[in-house]
Amino acid sequence: MQRYATLFNAVEINSCFYRPHRLSTYERWAASVPDGFRFAVKLPKAITHEHRLAHAEGLLERFLEETAGLGDKRGPILIQLPPSFAFDQATVADFFAELRRRYGGNAVIEPRHETWFTDEVDAMLRDYRLARVAADPARVPAARTPGGYPDLIYIRLHGSPRIYYSAYTPEVLDEVAAEIQAAAARPHETWCIFDNTALGFATSDALAVQTLLAHKGSIV
Repeated sequence: MQRYATLFNAVEINSCFYRPHRLSTYERWAASVPDGFRFAVKLPKAITHEHRLAHAEGLLERFLEETAGLGDKRGPILIQLPPSFAFDQATVADFFAELRRRYGGNAVIEPRHETWFTDEVDAMLRDYRLARVAADPARVPAARTPGGYPDLIYIRLHGSPRIYYSAYTPEVLDEVAAEIQAAAARPHETWCIFDNTALGFATSDALAVQTLLAHKGSIV
């Protein structure tokens, strides 16, 4: 982690999706990185995939208590939904309200069912201050562009054409850098996470985008 933090200013913790970590673990991670470094934290699959956002108050409370160990280095909470999770207004509104009763920080959501990509859902996300992830590959065209709460941009790149495995071409990386530069020029908090980790391309792709942004004169 310390070496990683010499290269990048943020990381997405994915392991908490699969299993809980102790408060002391998050405290140790926070202490190992410099000021200004931020951790995005992925909501556990027990909440998103098993409970499907319903009746998960206890699990949510535990997750928030554990990740509070990051202190002011805790960045957005990432809510990634299973592809089969169609939008259900009552369930979703109850969960969002519960989240906001307990947590006032940034949160982002990555829905993958086509029913989430409507103006009505976008308005609901804005009401609860939830940004919709800009994801690649996109299951529907609208999934590749940000949505919901406009003051946070969260780009999540999983690898294409083979998800998790493929490296991105120089042309695509240049487009990503331009997208980040455009977002950063406005009063947005901007995140870009490479998730094509299976063969290790995430690090090299992220470094390539950093280099492109440095050449463009953008703050990385």
